[in-house]
Amino acid sequence: MHAAERLDRTTRELAEARELGRADDAELAAEARAEEGRLAVEHDRIEEELKHLLVPRDPLDDRPAIAEIRAGTGGDEAALFAAELERMYTRFAERRGWRVELLSRSDGSLGGVKEVIMKIHGPGAYGAMRWESGVHRVQRVPVTEAQGRIHTSAATVAVLPEAEEVDLRIEDKDLKIDVYRSSGPGGQSVNTTDSAVRITHKPSGIVVTQQDQKSQLQNKLKAMEVLRARLLDAKVREQEAERARMRRTQVGTGDRSAKIRTYNFPDNRVTDHRIGVQLHDLPGVLDGRIDPFIEALQLADQEERLGDQG
Repeated sequence: MHAAERLDRTTRELAEARELGRADDAELAAEARAEEGRLAVEHDRIEEELKHLLVPRDPLDDRPAIAEIRAGTGGDEAALFAAELERMYTRFAERRGWRVELLSRSDGSLGGVKEVIMKIHGPGAYGAMRWESGVHRVQRVPVTEAQGRIHTSAATVAVLPEAEEVDLRIEDKDLKIDVYRSSGPGGQSVNTTDSAVRITHKPSGIVVTQQDQKSQLQNKLKAMEVLRARLLDAKVREQEAERARMRRTQVGTGDRSAKIRTYNFPDNRVTDHRIGVQLHDLPGVLDGRIDPFIEALQLADQEERLGDQG
């Protein structure tokens, strides 16, 4: 049954219960008043549900999400944390039945990563992942620390909606494309040819490099995919920043310099600073159980957009 139909039925039942609550039969009136209380709560809940259904869905929400994770301050420890975030999002996607495609990775030492770019395919992927953009901070004793002191390190996450060619027009004259020899893992077929590609978008200054694929053409296609996503993301963030000027909080503004979440190992606590939600299940969060954060952020965004409409 649709929410509007449930609201209509509950409204009728609530009116009937109120009428019976005035009956001469004391026992019947008491039962009706108890039913009235239950129906009033249900009525308010359905009304709230309908309000959120009236908030227009962002057309980008069902796009694949391109997640860029980079080690920040903290050296090897930051690179290890970036690798843990990569696994966290991979597990989150797997739990939802989504597919993860690795676009590029730059490995660090000790099993960490300097940078990883991944694409997540699935219904609602960008709508869920968009809330992960920002600075993620970790507090723990690093494996490299002999003194047992707690260090603070950070990694940055940028989540972009996959861009389609119709979203924006990129002129050939605005691109500077360089090819060079790949470095790092990949075997002889990668390292002995000029297959790596660097694309510079001159108007914005955005630079994308890609060397993980075996051919120059494949690297160019992947680099263009990331470039389109970054350009669309810049356009979306500009629009969101404009809307945010009239909002009460910073939820949804895409400010990637902001510290959004802290992962505190000594206290087994993960805190999202935008909405004040805390989970005392750090292993579960790092295993991809981030739904409580995402659902709370989605709800906060809906509340703000309802306020904007009002």
